[in-house]
Amino acid sequence: MMVSRAVSALLSAARSSSLFLSLGLAGTGLALSGCGQTPKDVQVTPPPGERPIAVTPPPADLPKLDTGSFLTPPHMEGREPVRVALLLPLGASQSNVRAVADALANAGQMALFESGNADILLMPKDTRGTEAGAAAAAEEALREGAEIILGPLFAHSVSAVAPLAEARGVPVIAFSTDSNVAGGNTYLLSFLPEDSVTRIIDYAGLQSYETFAAFLPQTAYGERVRAAFLQALSARALQIDRVETYPADAQAMFDPARRLARYDERRAALRAEKARLKEAGDTAALKRLEGRDTIGDVPFDAVLLAAGGTELKSAAPLLPYFDIDPRKVKFLGTGLWDDPSTRLEPAVQGGWYAAPPREARDAFSARYRSYFGETPPLIASLSYDAVSLTSALARAPGEDDFTREALLIEDGFAGVDGIFRFLPDGTNERGLAVFEVQSSGPVLIDPAPASFRPRAF
Repeated sequence: MMVSRAVSALLSAARSSSLFLSLGLAGTGLALSGCGQTPKDVQVTPPPGERPIAVTPPPADLPKLDTGSFLTPPHMEGREPVRVALLLPLGASQSNVRAVADALANAGQMALFESGNADILLMPKDTRGTEAGAAAAAEEALREGAEIILGPLFAHSVSAVAPLAEARGVPVIAFSTDSNVAGGNTYLLSFLPEDSVTRIIDYAGLQSYETFAAFLPQTAYGERVRAAFLQALSARALQIDRVETYPADAQAMFDPARRLARYDERRAALRAEKARLKEAGDTAALKRLEGRDTIGDVPFDAVLLAAGGTELKSAAPLLPYFDIDPRKVKFLGTGLWDDPSTRLEPAVQGGWYAAPPREARDAFSARYRSYFGETPPLIASLSYDAVSLTSALARAPGEDDFTREALLIEDGFAGVDGIFRFLPDGTNERGLAVFEVQSSGPVLIDPAPASFRPRAF
């Protein structure tokens, strides 16, 4: 289609010659609007007037800018554009990273096209996927007048960019999931594991599940899930049975799963019961125990598995193997379960997990395919939402639109992946839905909230 060829050509030019992009398409994009409507694209919710938000002023000693070096492409001469830098690892050494970067770039350009904001100048910069590359890209963007930086993708790149941007009073909306790099002038738009853990524990608790266990990887991700899991249980006065962790080697997962299931204790209890029944001469009861490996139930009624993809295929079957019965124990997942392959794992059929709502994301994916001829990775929506948010906040050229006050609107924003808001520590909170795993695919069982405001009863 004509739009697809135009957008693809612009993106190709940007990657090959460092051209900085702006589309003067007022009237052709989808409008951005406030709350109270079903979001098809990013909608910006105005701040509640009755709840003022504290504003942190920019540093008093900001360096004087050389406005003569600011970038203004020929087609924008005579206007003062809103310069938005998009930092991505377009030239990374790994092909899979380049593919993700390309998708993020495509989605960002798509958002600019659909927003129709003719004043936005989108400035793609290649971080090469390295710390040094990210610093160089940020320095160039700041020198050319960037008022906000979107990206980078990796934590080490964000760490390199953040101090440079903060020294100029320029906010960063990064795509890393590492909350250690958030704070100050840096905000994370990524999907954080804490959100999905909190949401699924909330929902399970409301469904009368009371005692929880967890089977987690021995990784930084697993540690974050563990901390969020314990915090969520404590906040809701729910019971923790135990947490078992496992190393990456699939063979080494057996012993932690065995311990979680109390398999040896329950097997010993079965032997003792058989001995008692034999001594009592109760042959009928003994016959009922034939073929069983254990007796008695585990002391928890829900278990959290923080794995996805091939790791889930290795970890999840071990729990039924050691007699944790999915018919009696509810299997819960993190956002890693939001993957088409999850439905193929029999052990988690009927399990629950929290993830962004699908309607707007599915519509985004369909439009992306129409433009670029391929299905976008899930992460592509971050760039789309970041550019759409920036376009919506950029009310007029020359104004300071990206203040801390503007970004920390308490009611938040609505995007491709539902509602979200930035928190003062630079992390974010999202409104997630709850899905049940079925062989045909995920089934929505609890919709995502439409607002961060408490429900009125």
